[in-house]
Amino acid sequence: MTNGLTGDARPTQSELLSVAQMTAADRAAIAAGTPGSILMQNAGSAVVREITRRWSPRPVTVLCGPGNNGGDGFVVAIALADTGWPVRVALLGRREELRGDARLYAGRWNGGVDAVTPAVIEGASLVVDALLGSGLSRPLDPQILATMAAVAQRGLPVIAVDVPSGVMGDTGESLGAAQATCTVTFARKKPGHVLLPGRDLCGEIVVADIGIPAAAIESLSIDTWENDPRVWRAELPRTKSSGNKYTRGHALLCGGYPMTGAARMAARAAARIGAGLTTIAVPGVAFSVYAASLTSIMVQPLNQAGDLARLLSDSRYTAFLIGPGAGVNDATRATALEFLATTRPVLLDADAITVFASKAAELAQAIRGPCVMTPHDGEFARVFDVQGGKLAGARAAARQSDHRVERSGHRRCGSRRPRHRQHQCPRQLGHRRFGRRSRRLDFRFARAGHGCLPRSRRRRLDPRRRGRRLWSRPPRGRFTRSRAHRAAAARTRVSPCP
Repeated sequence: MTNGLTGDARPTQSELLSVAQMTAADRAAIAAGTPGSILMQNAGSAVVREITRRWSPRPVTVLCGPGNNGGDGFVVAIALADTGWPVRVALLGRREELRGDARLYAGRWNGGVDAVTPAVIEGASLVVDALLGSGLSRPLDPQILATMAAVAQRGLPVIAVDVPSGVMGDTGESLGAAQATCTVTFARKKPGHVLLPGRDLCGEIVVADIGIPAAAIESLSIDTWENDPRVWRAELPRTKSSGNKYTRGHALLCGGYPMTGAARMAARAAARIGAGLTTIAVPGVAFSVYAASLTSIMVQPLNQAGDLARLLSDSRYTAFLIGPGAGVNDATRATALEFLATTRPVLLDADAITVFASKAAELAQAIRGPCVMTPHDGEFARVFDVQGGKLAGARAAARQSDHRVERSGHRRCGSRRPRHRQHQCPRQLGHRRFGRRSRRLDFRFARAGHGCLPRSRRRRLDPRRRGRRLWSRPPRGRFTRSRAHRAAAARTRVSPCP
C-alpha cells in the first residue's frame, strides 16, 4: 500500500523497497565504507543461521546463479561445509564467468561444482535456492525449471535467498518459481514478498540485517509500505471519555435485493469498527429481511422515489457505502452518483464500481469529495485501462481518478469465528435462563446436536476438560439426580460447535 507518512512517522519495519531502491541502498552502503564482500558475507551468514536454526545437519544442495545471489550461495556452502554438513554445489554457468564478490567467494570453495540439472538434487535433504534474485525480468531457463520441478516432485524443503528464483521483486509475479519453505531477504522486504503469488511462494519470510546503514535507506524516496497497524495506528481516531454515539460518526449504507448478505455484513462491520450510528437504506420489499437480522443497525425502507434524497439531505450522515449486493444496473449507478454528489466521504465497492465499466473519466468527474474504491482484479480491469502489476496499476488508477484505490486480492483474513451464533441455535436452548436449569437445558440439547453453545458454557459442561464430574457439588432441590445419572453425565462429552 502507499501512504503519505513522512519523516519520523515512517514505520521502518513496514517499508518496502523496490529492486532499484535496494540496489541503490547497496551502492550507498559500499560508498559509505562497507565493502561489498562484507555485505555478501553477512547475507550468506544470515541464511546459514536460518538453516541451522531449523534443520539438523543433512545433505544439502546449493544452487548458485551467475550474479550476487550466486555469491551468497557460495558463502552458504562454505559455512555449512566448515561445520560438517555434506554440501553439493551446482552453478548456472561457469565459475570463470563470475564477476566481483561472487567470483571471490566462488574461488574460496574447495569442493566440486556441478551444472544445474535435476541430477544434482539426488541424495539431498535440503535445497538452497541462490540462483536468481529479485531483479529477474525474463522466464526461467529450461534447466532451472526442470531442476526446481524435480525439487517440488520430491517434496524437498527449500530455503530461498532474497526471493524464490522466478519471483519478480517489484510485482510478486511468478515466471516459473517453485515453492520455498523459507525466504531470507535483506534490509527490507520488497513488494514481491507481499504481493501474490510471490507472498505464498516465499513461505516464511525472514528479514536479515546485513550491515546496510540506516542513512543509506533513509536517503531513498520510499513510498510503499506493507499494510500493518504500525502504518496507520497513529491516524486511527480514538474515542474520548466525553464522547457519545453522535460524536463517532453516522454511516449510511445502501443495501440491495435479493442479494442481501454482503450489505448486512458491511453494516455490521461499520458498527464494529467504531461508527457511533449505522443506518442501512434498503428497498421496501427487503425491509423485513434486513430488519430481522440486524439488531443495532437501523434499517430505513426506500418505498418512494424521494426517500433516498431525503436521507442524503440529512447532514448528520457522515460517510456512505454503496456496492455490496447492489446489482449492476442503472439504479445502482444513479445512487452512486447521488452519493458522490454530496461531497461527503464515499466508499465504492463491488457493483458500484462495475456500473462504471469503461467509464473511468465519468467516474473521476463525479467524485467531488473523499472517495475510496476497493475493486478486485476483475472490477479493476472493467473500469481502468492501465498496464503493469497490481501496485503500479493501482497507482495509475488513483492518479486517473485523483482518489484512493485499493486493489483487493486473495488475502488471508484474520477474522475470528463468533463465539455464539444465535441465529443457528433453537429457542429451546434456554440461553436467557440462569442457574442449574439453564445448564441442564444446554447440556440436554447439546447432546442432541441442536446447535452451538457459547464457549464458556461448553467448557463448564465438559467434564473431561474440567477433570471432574459434570456437577461440581451434589445438586440440591428438585433437580437432584441419582448417582447413576450423574456418572452417566460425567462420561458424556459435549460436542463442539459445528
